[in-house]
Amino acid sequence: MKITAKLPHFHLLGAMFLLLFSMGAIAQNKDSIWFQGNYNKTEYRIPMRDGSLLWTVAYTPKDTSKTYPMLLMRTPYSCAPYGKDTFPSRVRYARMMREGYIFVQQDVRGRWMSEGEFVDVRPFNPDKKGTAFDEASDTYDTADWLLSHIRHHNGRIGVLGISYPGFYSTMATLANHPAIKAVSPQAPVTDWFIGDDFHHNGAFMLMDAFNFYSGFGQPRPKPTTVGPKGFDYKMADAYRFFQNVGPLKNIKTLYFGDSLKFWNDLMKHPNYDAFWKARNPRPHLKNTMPAVMTVGGFFDAEDCFGALRTYEALEKQNVQSHPNYLVMGPWFHGGWERSDGSSLGNVSFESKTAEYYRENIQLKFFEYYLKDKGTFDLPEASIFESGSNRWRRYQTWPPTESKATSFYLGEKQTIKISKPTTVTSFDEYVSDPAHPVPYTKDVQLNRNNEYMCDDQRFATRRPDVLVYQTDVLQEDLRVAGPVNVDLYVSTTGTDADFVVKLIDVFPDDAKNWKRSDVPMSGYQMLLRGEPMRGRFRKSFEQPIPFKPNEVTRISFQMPDVAHTFLKGHRLMVQVQSSWFPLVDINPQKFVNIYEADEKDFQKATHRIYHDKKHPSKIELGVIGK
Repeated sequence: MKITAKLPHFHLLGAMFLLLFSMGAIAQNKDSIWFQGNYNKTEYRIPMRDGSLLWTVAYTPKDTSKTYPMLLMRTPYSCAPYGKDTFPSRVRYARMMREGYIFVQQDVRGRWMSEGEFVDVRPFNPDKKGTAFDEASDTYDTADWLLSHIRHHNGRIGVLGISYPGFYSTMATLANHPAIKAVSPQAPVTDWFIGDDFHHNGAFMLMDAFNFYSGFGQPRPKPTTVGPKGFDYKMADAYRFFQNVGPLKNIKTLYFGDSLKFWNDLMKHPNYDAFWKARNPRPHLKNTMPAVMTVGGFFDAEDCFGALRTYEALEKQNVQSHPNYLVMGPWFHGGWERSDGSSLGNVSFESKTAEYYRENIQLKFFEYYLKDKGTFDLPEASIFESGSNRWRRYQTWPPTESKATSFYLGEKQTIKISKPTTVTSFDEYVSDPAHPVPYTKDVQLNRNNEYMCDDQRFATRRPDVLVYQTDVLQEDLRVAGPVNVDLYVSTTGTDADFVVKLIDVFPDDAKNWKRSDVPMSGYQMLLRGEPMRGRFRKSFEQPIPFKPNEVTRISFQMPDVAHTFLKGHRLMVQVQSSWFPLVDINPQKFVNIYEADEKDFQKATHRIYHDKKHPSKIELGVIGK
């Protein structure tokens, strides 16, 4: 078992790495030296319509013989380094920097050096009047000011951002400023209850939420250049730390008190109510003006949902002629910008996919829409397909050529494409809240990126994990699109989580790749895993309990995949009821989990049915035969 310990930091949403710059290294690299030699830096306080001043930094090319488009990034993670004579030690977007852009960064309202009150995922207000504001109006006011005060621009503005700044990029599509011509929301925070970050299908993503808000959520009463301190766990084992915490309500008592406003909001809103719905921008993504390119990673543990569903909302709610593009690669959260994309953990993708994206997709997008340079000959969807390890071009996503195909769970741990004919058939397991299934075999403090494609053999060996797999594939199986889950279950309790994992099982003769200590022979590569909190099986707004021992249907959708199960591999599905401490523990008793006591947690026996009347299955979009 590998043991790793990292210094406490704010992992979720890409906190502590900046959109334009990464300040992780002390020594300057050649790009940062070139940047400082060829750009000027100016700091501004830009007034918003309500009078609040937002701290903004502009880096402008020293060559004033021509004009440049502006590239705006709005962030809650700081536009440091502060000071007109201080430049970043390491540079992001170096390729675009050398092509010539005016780079603008801004601390969003209420963060770091900007005035005003910060509101997490501030709701969009479509009926603003007078001095009323939201993130879209702050973007509009910023753009308007920049056009009047920055010299040597060409009148066009692009906006991009990753993760939380991806949300602010989405808001830029709603600003309706005529100068904003191209926007790229990348892994955008989109729906914090259904699929992004803090909840997946209503299940609370405990590890990430705690790690993030223990630092990010600390109050900032006045503008400052000094960030909050990270949380001291006093141990290097997250599994043991959260076991020691016990019920969720203990976190406030033991650690946070009333100091973290949004954490308290999380605890006060256990269902998909008006609080969460107001923070979902998708219903407003209509009649958008700029060209949009949404970017995401298939192995992004945080905002894969946001990327896919932002693109989907734009596609459905705008005219067909509106430029709307999707890029999905084999990347962790932000990996397309802070890695070369050639591998993740134990899995190789056989090429530098992130470098390809930066040079052949992202640069082309902004050069075309902000400079009228080149031809934008990219398809609507540029998708990297793992397994076969190649880029695919589609005119729609999901691709029209994919055919919905059912894979039925069956007796003796099998998966078949034909419906079961057995009259009565099920598997069962005991889920014990005192001994939850870990999400990784490693002992770690912080959730890593690599678990999204980690070997699942450790889970296969547990008695509280059900395992189903196909026979050895006689030909390649190519899948693209969402993963639909349809289970027939029963439980002896009144609530339960069901975690479903889609896995590619490598053949026994698979060769080791990079790490000789990780045998790829029989490797069980996680492709997609997603929890479903059973109480929400009918409605996220109005949860209902299970009736003990009564067969119940649970259907939900997992984020999309693009993968080829190669000939000689197997397709595997695992089903379990805990994924700790990634997901909080369900007491398996229908109570408000955020207020549950120790006595509310109970063992329960869960059954997965797979017979003629109850054909549990997953559905994949299959391309080809």
